[in-house]
Amino acid sequence: MAHSFEIYKDKAGEFRVRFKYNSETMFSTEGYASKASARNAIESIKKNGPEAPVVDNSDT
Repeated sequence: MAHSFEIYKDKAGEFRVRFKYNSETMFSTEGYASKASARNAIESIKKNGPEAPVVDNSDT
């Protein structure tokens, strides 16, 4: 599997989501109090991510 979402519990006991590509973590989310909220975050990323604009704030 080249890419995946991973739900895990951090040291504070909150649920977080990592997005991995070829075993490399591309990003992780904020902490959530429940696993259901973490799952909702995944669904939101899947639904809204493809349409999200790219905002480039770099100094070029």
